Amino acid sequence: MNHDPRDELAGAQAPENANSLEAAAPAAAPTPTPAGPVDPAAAHTRIVLVGTQHPGNIGSAARAMKTMGLSRLVLVAPEKPLDRDAYAMAAGADDVLEAAIVLPDLAAAVADCHWVLGCTARSRRIALEELVPRDAAARVDARARGGSEVALVFGRERTGLDNEELQLCHAAVHIPANPDYSSLNLGAAVQVLSYELRMAALAATAAGGAFERLDPPASHAQLEGFFSQLGEALDAIDFHKGRAPESAMRKLRRLFLRADLDEREVRLLRGVLADVERMAMLAGQRR
Repeated sequence: MNHDPRDELAGAQAPENANSLEAAAPAAAPTPTPAGPVDPAAAHTRIVLVGTQHPGNIGSAARAMKTMGLSRLVLVAPEKPLDRDAYAMAAGADDVLEAAIVLPDLAAAVADCHWVLGCTARSRRIALEELVPRDAAARVDARARGGSEVALVFGRERTGLDNEELQLCHAAVHIPANPDYSSLNLGAAVQVLSYELRMAALAATAAGGAFERLDPPASHAQLEGFFSQLGEALDAIDFHKGRAPESAMRKLRRLFLRADLDEREVRLLRGVLADVERMAMLAGQRR
């Protein structure tokens, strides 16, 4: 996503002489009490910002989240710590900033998630299912309302998410901006998706519906363990026949991610792969 690193600070009151997170945050600020009940979908939905370059953009994202009832913010390897600009741009969403979790990489940020949505410009680098914000929000809400952990991932201001990070996503969401002027900064992108999530939550609350499934969905970590074992099993049976395995693995990842596997299904598939590896080992011993 393109980004203007100097979003307007007009009217924002930033603390003076604040050079660190501690200096910028209000002293001994009590944890605020949410106004009204927390929506069950919001309780299972996190916004993940990867490699954010400007702290002010983190503040803008926090403001966008809070206005739409979201509070779970995860920061992956931000380039700079939160500063006075971050708190100024948050405009009162200090509690979201102070509760934010900082992690070293995206894999750690989504390890316990069951569905991960990458917010990205239209790209053919990684062939993911691509959704518009309204459809993406409806699917996020349905999963989160059913108890699944869901993450919406936003990339770096200049370069977005890299290929390895996109591989960790189940699907992509693209904001169909004006093609003649598609410059959309990070805070604005978070606001668009947060608004659509809010509308999906209100519609679900009015309908009184919830997504239910018999077995818990497989977590991101469980799926990655399965994919790792799948790659080893394919190597054991010489599936690739000397060809580079990356293309086949990308297609297999997409296939299994579309299947929306639950924990029991992953255990079954891993049991099959274990037998494949065992038989390959026995065949090799007989030669």
